[in-house]
Amino acid sequence: MPARPFSFAIAALFIVAAAAACRGDDARAPRTSTAIVAATSKPGETPPEQRPDVIANGYAATHAFPQIAFDRMVALIPIPGDDGYAVVLTQQDGIIYRASLVDESEEPTVFLDVRDKMRDDLGNEEGLLGFAFSPDYATDRRVFVHYTGDPRRTVIERYTAPGAAADAPSGRVILEVEQPYQNHNGGSIEFGPDGYLYIALGDGGAAGDPQRNGQSRDVLLGKILRIDVSGDAYTIPPDNPFADGVGRGEIWAFGLRNPWRMTFDRETGDLWAGDVGQGEWEEVDRIAKGANYGWSVMEGPDCFREDACENEGMILPRAAYSTHVDGTCSITGGYVYRGASMPELDGWYVYGDFCSGRVWALDTSDEVSDPVVLMDSGKQISSFAQDTDDELYLVTFGRAIFQIARR
Repeated sequence: MPARPFSFAIAALFIVAAAAACRGDDARAPRTSTAIVAATSKPGETPPEQRPDVIANGYAATHAFPQIAFDRMVALIPIPGDDGYAVVLTQQDGIIYRASLVDESEEPTVFLDVRDKMRDDLGNEEGLLGFAFSPDYATDRRVFVHYTGDPRRTVIERYTAPGAAADAPSGRVILEVEQPYQNHNGGSIEFGPDGYLYIALGDGGAAGDPQRNGQSRDVLLGKILRIDVSGDAYTIPPDNPFADGVGRGEIWAFGLRNPWRMTFDRETGDLWAGDVGQGEWEEVDRIAKGANYGWSVMEGPDCFREDACENEGMILPRAAYSTHVDGTCSITGGYVYRGASMPELDGWYVYGDFCSGRVWALDTSDEVSDPVVLMDSGKQISSFAQDTDDELYLVTFGRAIFQIARR
């Protein structure tokens, strides 16, 4: 994701330019999919004829939580057991805030500050990128952060939070991965329903995967990792696909370029990710154990390396849209909706585009339907958020958060 702010107006222009620059290639012929589909029912659900269809362009972004207004926000995550409060990440300020979601008059307070651990010359996609609460947070009070350290490397660090803030001296580095360039850091860290920590890492940066990290199972870049952090140091789960030594044991899935936001479906446990493309395709992937998502042999559904396009066994994206068409530039992964206010979206994966603000929904109950455009929000969507009621929000670089709602 994008660089330390100097002013929002200038940063906004810089971000759009940087999104193109980090791909480092010339524009390619645009391709689009505009099919509109209705929701389909799964066993035990209300059949389609008895519920509203998904309505293309029938949704809106409603301003929420006006008390939360920071530059370059990249996450809003409810605090387990702390009703009505969430943490808010500011990417390159390096500060995590604790903020009320119910009292607009209550000023946010600092939950954790990692600025002194980050690089001074952060690139546009570096900084404070991810955060996760332990599945046993009520008892162990552990939290995990992902940031860009100095020298340039991905750092996954653990802290304890005995009260309303984390204890800074309790920080302990769990995992470090050297980063050769200042882009494609990935950023998400999420605990799965299995209790393990999943970490999304980009291919290391530059353009076109010059180090061929995406397809190498001997490096951690360009991967989704899965590790056990229940002890003092991390261990490798014995059922990881390469735990037998045929690759790095931490790897859960590979062949990814720059996965920006991954999340688990709260009902099925499926893992979904948005993977930022090079110059033609932005893609949505359902992440499976040991699966190869193609980069940098493939980009989206097409060959990227025409001279070496051996793609047998590679997984094509569940959905893709053309990069740099109608203002699009970079996918922001979202959530499978499980809330009550929009029942027609139950089981649909909602995601967006950073530059255009477009928001789509994809039916996860089948493998063939095309995504539906829900809205053109006009916001710079840096992340999505999900509250304790499973309702969805847009986190933006416009110093504001918006709830997704029916118009």
